[in-house]
Amino acid sequence: MTDTPTKTPEKPAHRSGFAAAAREFILIVVGALIVSSILRAFVGQMFIIPSESMENTLLVGDRVVVEKLTDVERGDVVVFEDPGGWLGPEESGQKRGSVGRFFEVVGLLPDSSHGHLIKRLVGMPGDKVACCDAKGRLLVNGQPLDETSYLYPGDAPSQMEFQVTVPAGRVFVLGDHRSASGDSRVHLGDTSADGGSTGDAAFVPMDKITGRAVVVVWPAGRWSKLGVPDTFKSVPAAAEPPPAKPSISLTPPPK
Repeated sequence: MTDTPTKTPEKPAHRSGFAAAAREFILIVVGALIVSSILRAFVGQMFIIPSESMENTLLVGDRVVVEKLTDVERGDVVVFEDPGGWLGPEESGQKRGSVGRFFEVVGLLPDSSHGHLIKRLVGMPGDKVACCDAKGRLLVNGQPLDETSYLYPGDAPSQMEFQVTVPAGRVFVLGDHRSASGDSRVHLGDTSADGGSTGDAAFVPMDKITGRAVVVVWPAGRWSKLGVPDTFKSVPAAAEPPPAKPSISLTPPPK
């Protein structure tokens, strides 16, 4: 008598179907995280506004999208890494824990802005920026700016007088809320540890610029595009190549 071969019981179809669905879901999630991380690194990123320095253009808590594909220009609102000693407690941002930081890195949460600042780019390399003319206006390459469309109501273009030439590879930035902004003006007189003038401290290296803010996306009632104000379109190009070192004078331009 021959033995009847024993058949191996087949696994229920629903178990193999569940496993396949689980694997597919994991692959989709992992793929989405990879794509989101790549987009964050090279295309765009969301930031939370941490301070009052850009009011009323941007309010504390606003979420803005920063794009990284195009070159920045005069008039852009730009996000940049702290160039060194600029950040105070009111602008440092709140650093998330490890889980929150992971979701920031993969682009699923807006960046908490820790270690970053946001200002308006006023001077490109080689530009001469001065304040103020006889009518109290900021000058860029001799052209007065009409800043009424973005300057905080009641603020002057600057409470301090200066004339600077922006050095190569750097930019000059100002907050729209001038009286509450620790921007390039504030660091014009910074000194080094040996007591000498650092000069460069007032100018943001272009390689520290993350990108330009293009739209406010949250809160919903604040949705708006962020473009270059018309006044910057009349600013002429710098007359000379940018110098290696900045030129700084804390005196007003000729009236």
